[in-house]
Amino acid sequence: MTSAAPATHPVVSRAEWARAREVLLRKEKDLTRLRDELNLQRLELPWVRVEKNYEFDGPHGKQSLASLFDGRSQLIIHHFMFGPGWKEGCVGCSFLSESTDAARVHLEHHDVSLAVISRASLSEIKPFKQRMGWRFPWLSSSDSDFNYDFHVSTATEEISGASAFFKNSAGEIFHTYSTYGRGCEQFITTYQYLDIAPLGRNETGPRHNLIEWVRHHDRYDSGGSVGTNGRYIPEPKSEGCCDGHK
Repeated sequence: MTSAAPATHPVVSRAEWARAREVLLRKEKDLTRLRDELNLQRLELPWVRVEKNYEFDGPHGKQSLASLFDGRSQLIIHHFMFGPGWKEGCVGCSFLSESTDAARVHLEHHDVSLAVISRASLSEIKPFKQRMGWRFPWLSSSDSDFNYDFHVSTATEEISGASAFFKNSAGEIFHTYSTYGRGCEQFITTYQYLDIAPLGRNETGPRHNLIEWVRHHDRYDSGGSVGTNGRYIPEPKSEGCCDGHK
């Protein structure tokens, strides 16, 4: 994708740039302090005890929610949009997942486990996961109320999100936090880089979001588009009058 540079942009001396940068830096520091304050308030949220015994289909058979903690006290679940009958996962959730394996090794050494859950069957998840080259635990909630109880599946759609859980020494599990939609952008490493790039996210289409340019990492040269539901739409094949002629 080639970006068009702005028609005009101020060009100034290094000294003028430094003064403008200092003004922006003060705002960035304000935002950092506000984010720190918000993070503390998130930790102060009340918790909800998880009463249901949720079970998921994993590569080694049935697994409980408790087992996903894998000996740690904290668990983060990525609710990946991948519904029953889909051939591949949501483009946006895939975009986020490119950073997951790298983060996971560090999380696990800081008392946090991470798993991905979708409503698609394990037989649908497995080939797509293999195609993408991901290693994180990915389980199916197809026989569970989990997705519905945590508001990422409805009768008509799948929704992206992330949820956090805590397990105490008595084995009780508590739901501590969830975020959905753009709340998950904070986990997308690529966006953090783009936000300091000269043209920013450069999402200039009618929807001003990632569906205008992001693709599965093996599809950037394949054309096509992404629907508002996050699913990839292949480019229509041209029909010619003869084989080999289009």
